[in-house]
Amino acid sequence: MANSVQAKKRNKQSQTARARNRWVKAGYRTKIKAFQETLLHGSVEQAETELSAIYKDLDQAASTPALHKNTASRYKSRLAARLNAKRSA
Repeated sequence: MANSVQAKKRNKQSQTARARNRWVKAGYRTKIKAFQETLLHGSVEQAETELSAIYKDLDQAASTPALHKNTASRYKSRLAARLNAKRSA
């Protein structure tokens, strides 16, 4: 338990940041799962539109401390590779 005023404030700030980061991560993770389902059962055109929305979310998340820019780039690369594999199949 925090005793000092500074420690209490830092605890509150950490909880706020954690909640914000979890909200951001949940957003792009949900869209990634929907994209993967579309790749399995949907059309390639629909998957392309979903991928562009995922790119936007990942770029926005990478501009915050919730997601590192290299991690966002890795996600985008792997998702694009899956889409290209689906196109060629």
